[in-house]
Amino acid sequence: MKFTADMTIGEVIRNAKDPMKLQAVFLSVGMHCLGCAMARGETVAEAAQVHGLDVNELVAKLNEANE
Repeated sequence: MKFTADMTIGEVIRNAKDPMKLQAVFLSVGMHCLGCAMARGETVAEAAQVHGLDVNELVAKLNEANE
């Protein structure tokens, strides 16, 4: 499965081959609120925008970590 910017953070974690690897990616870019309620409904694009990140780079990192 390839992750996209319009998927929620919750979807990404639930569909990861190894959820810990994907959580590590989010943590490495400063997203430390994986357990918060917003993470379940917030898209990767929305989270990237809030954190001032390039969404395409973040999606690429997530997909690479999921290979």
